[in-house]
Amino acid sequence: MARPEKEATVSEMKEKFSRAAGVVLADYRGLNVGEVTVLRKKLRESNVEYRVVKNTLSALAAKEAKIDGMDSMLKGPTAYAFGYEDPVAPAKILAEFAKTHKNLELKGGLLNGEVLSLDKVKALADLPGREELLARAIGSMSAPMTNFARLLGAPIRNLGYALEALRASRAEA
Repeated sequence: MARPEKEATVSEMKEKFSRAAGVVLADYRGLNVGEVTVLRKKLRESNVEYRVVKNTLSALAAKEAKIDGMDSMLKGPTAYAFGYEDPVAPAKILAEFAKTHKNLELKGGLLNGEVLSLDKVKALADLPGREELLARAIGSMSAPMTNFARLLGAPIRNLGYALEALRASRAEA
């Protein structure tokens, strides 16, 4: 790669590191072209960008982006999954893919510019998705209102039951 191309790659990676909410690094050795294609498709469906860059260029980009502690992850072939909208998406997709494809090994990641260990990336992957968290929050907020509505309706409902019992007892007599 010529020097201007290297500088462009470093600049591009610096911008991606700065812009991404979540980044996961993985060793992709042993995956065949078909498996990588399937992985790229899954990532693309979730608006996650997949990129393979030389470690030396990534290290320079991380240094320029003021990210410390990533050097230990930059050994061997490294693929990057950049999540710009959902910081958890890259971790979820790569961790799920790694369960069925043993050749894909997660190395670590970044969350809003902070370096994450492999254990933290796996913990991040185990978190519920954004949609599920929103559904839980809405359910939690609506539960008190639903219970209150039931509480207000109980006296009327009980009155209806009492009137029905009275009507039934008079009908028998």
